Amino acid sequence: MRWRRYAAAAVGAVVVATLVGAWWSSRLPGTYSVMSMGVVDTGGFVAHEHSPETVSVTDLVADPNRPADVRVDLVARKGPVTLADGRVIDGYSLNGVSPGPTIEAMQGQLIEVRVHNDNIADGVALHWHGVDVPNAMDGVAGVTQDAIGAGEDFLYRFVADQVGTYWYHSHQLGHEQIVRGLFGALVVRDDDMEPVLAQLHTYAGVRTINGASESRITAAPGDVVRVRVINTDNGPIPVWVAGSAFRVRAVDGYDVNEPQLVSDKAVEVTAGGRADLEVTAPARVQCGGASLVIGPDPVPTEPAPAEQVDMLTYGEPADIGFDAAHPDRTYRYDIDRRPGLLDGRPGMWWTINGHMYPDVPMFVIHEGEVGMFRITNSSGEVHPMHLHGHHMVVLSRDGVPATGSPWWVDSLNVEDGQSYEVAFLADNPGIWVDHCHNLPHVNQGLVAHLMYEGVTTPFLIGGDHHNRLE
Repeated sequence: MRWRRYAAAAVGAVVVATLVGAWWSSRLPGTYSVMSMGVVDTGGFVAHEHSPETVSVTDLVADPNRPADVRVDLVARKGPVTLADGRVIDGYSLNGVSPGPTIEAMQGQLIEVRVHNDNIADGVALHWHGVDVPNAMDGVAGVTQDAIGAGEDFLYRFVADQVGTYWYHSHQLGHEQIVRGLFGALVVRDDDMEPVLAQLHTYAGVRTINGASESRITAAPGDVVRVRVINTDNGPIPVWVAGSAFRVRAVDGYDVNEPQLVSDKAVEVTAGGRADLEVTAPARVQCGGASLVIGPDPVPTEPAPAEQVDMLTYGEPADIGFDAAHPDRTYRYDIDRRPGLLDGRPGMWWTINGHMYPDVPMFVIHEGEVGMFRITNSSGEVHPMHLHGHHMVVLSRDGVPATGSPWWVDSLNVEDGQSYEVAFLADNPGIWVDHCHNLPHVNQGLVAHLMYEGVTTPFLIGGDHHNRLE
């Protein structure tokens, strides 16, 4: 019957139009501002009567008249890189090496780093992971700066206020550039001890420490050594010590209060996270497939312990400096996954509070307030969550309150099915990304923003600089 054919054709046309409309509405514009995207979340707070004066991220800098104490020049390059183990990979380097040069400073010194992009056509930007820099120096292309184009330079300046172990890495196409070598360590000290680094990274499928499957440092038997472990990979890595008991001295740049001596346990270091381990030579720090040998004596490898140090109960309580029990703003950060279209691409995409990118939260806060995130993960995968510009203190996990040393993190491992409550003090104005540090997940939409009232940015995602905030 003719009318049935017409009806079927009409239904088909509606379906096609609906699909085309859904595809079109999922497309991201070629250029857009992070300030105009997403869902505003004030954390249950009623707006202030008087809005703060407007300030651009470009004005949030260290004292421009203060001379630098530490000056570093870095040249970023794409091409063949010779690793410490002799392998040559097609990747990225800084001053011709990967990991890049270690930057060291004493507490309170002003660091100045000039980055030159030699030949990376996609551009580059350097993020100072875990260092609570002024916002203009955060190194996020399209949010705090434009990507540094091939042949161009950018000058980073910030004061190294917080003693600890940190690292720097690309934040422009990071899911490619970091994996292939564009990163290095940054250590802020308050003593003259030479830092002992264990930079964990998988190059071309091979797990390494400092670019080799086995690294060595000189130490006499009985010497106490502080090993600064940095996980530059995309997932959590258990680290353990053979031949010596150890203490976890610091996590993500914050000292642990009264750390106990432990043995036959591993420390889980999440993606982007750091852990300082105090060990006694001779010893072997292991991470599965790679190790750091401390001292001249050959300590045999040991299998990974079944038990892990639980930072929720490790160490002793201490004052954190603000009232986390009564936050000014409380935010949900519920991570899940669902099918849909993202920028016209069908797939399974991450969601935050039920929304897909770019309809993700913009968590708004006012300087001086205390914020709390309630993070839940129902997505089926682990997510190492990283908040720029701040450190968070863990209040609870799965409803169980923290009872050990204050557990400060800038990178928090959230397993599937887990929930956390974390608090932070809003003491660093800016626009800060808050994202998963499994970097392909950022590219798949698992990124939100913490935005201070009154702060604006002139930078745009996309555009002539091809800015990519991941």
